[in-house]
Amino acid sequence: MSSTSQTPSTETGVSTPKSSEPATFLEAVRRGIAPDGGLYMPVEIPKPGTEFWSSIAKQDFPEMAARVLNLYLSDDLPFSTIQRIAEDAFSFPVPLKALDDTTYLLELFHGPTLAFKDFGARFMARVYSEMANETDQELTILVATSGDTGGAVASGFYCTPGVKVILLYPSGGVSPLQEKQMTTLGENITALEVDGVFDDCQRLVKMALTDLDIQQSKALSSANSINIARLLPQMLYYIHANAQIPGPVTFCVPSGNFGNLTAGLLAKEMGMPKTEWVAATNSNHVVPDYLNGAEYKGRATIPTISNAMDVGNPSNFERLQALYGWSDAKLRSTLKGGWADDEQTRDTIQQVYEKYGEQICPHTATGIFVSEQLRDRNHPNERTWVIPATAHPVKFSDIVEEATRQNVELPERVKECLQKEKNTIKISTDEMEFKEWLLSH
Repeated sequence: MSSTSQTPSTETGVSTPKSSEPATFLEAVRRGIAPDGGLYMPVEIPKPGTEFWSSIAKQDFPEMAARVLNLYLSDDLPFSTIQRIAEDAFSFPVPLKALDDTTYLLELFHGPTLAFKDFGARFMARVYSEMANETDQELTILVATSGDTGGAVASGFYCTPGVKVILLYPSGGVSPLQEKQMTTLGENITALEVDGVFDDCQRLVKMALTDLDIQQSKALSSANSINIARLLPQMLYYIHANAQIPGPVTFCVPSGNFGNLTAGLLAKEMGMPKTEWVAATNSNHVVPDYLNGAEYKGRATIPTISNAMDVGNPSNFERLQALYGWSDAKLRSTLKGGWADDEQTRDTIQQVYEKYGEQICPHTATGIFVSEQLRDRNHPNERTWVIPATAHPVKFSDIVEEATRQNVELPERVKECLQKEKNTIKISTDEMEFKEWLLSH
């Protein structure tokens, strides 16, 4: 696998352990995970020239998105289809909001479920819809979620013909609104409430995607950030934001399973100019520790108030390694890292409100806290810092209201969602139990 190619490859995916045969984009989407258990990455990363980057800066988000995605998908989908998917999937605003002269929030929560996961989930649902039109076999989408992914996928795939979605989430490990968003739709959406943590949910999904008995019985795929169709659209908002800022930019990205950050670094390796990158986590700080010199070793998940980032062994870390040729030195020289505990996160929510009058979610707060720790105080105006605001504060209203002592205004669609009745199936973390349930449904 190379990250230095000057032209797009006809083969979109290769698994990160590099023992599986390359696959086209649609094949990689359909499989979700490679036969050897690895994750798909582009065989070669397209590197368009400066004219490309200059021209997309003048385009609106769907137009830019179609042109960028076409670099990867042109062998699988006609440009007219990519344009139609982009216009439909990315039909909401993506504003940059200035906190001060050198700090911006990239608001990614203006989609249907009020979280950044809407970008990947809506794009992926429309790709699957294109695939379902070409086959009579029902597709079953498995999703492990620690928060916003579940609601975004449920909304994106709701009533999609030929597609059934099964969500796995940790019992007691998501906010009340997150739970309602994924457990109240019905129709083709089933929610499994797992008696464990997110890493257990993720393990069950990965088991199912590589189990031969299940593979022979069902057409399975995944809508987690392990799926390449979730990863690629997440690079788009970084490209969009970077084009609006004239000088150097540092993106400080709240990170859990690290798909969001991996997508940003993929854009960087395409040649997106003038960017530096920082990973911000909560107390599950295995990656920041690694970036600061420690050996990488997955750990048990620690529950925090920024629950969507509660991941002790991020799946996408192997993608980060693959992107930089499995070189610790290259990855550490490209990416910095820091973390915030719950007390620091709460304090940041309070301080941002007092200083700027903005209510932010706990995940966004970790990004702001880490950015404040790492920015160069001797040259404060040298770079602009952009922190992705990954979720609307209403999704964590109890935490935000306690920190700011101000109510979070409820959008009308949130009020309607909270009034609906939760409908879940409870399961344990046992792989055989999940396998038997899956084969019988």
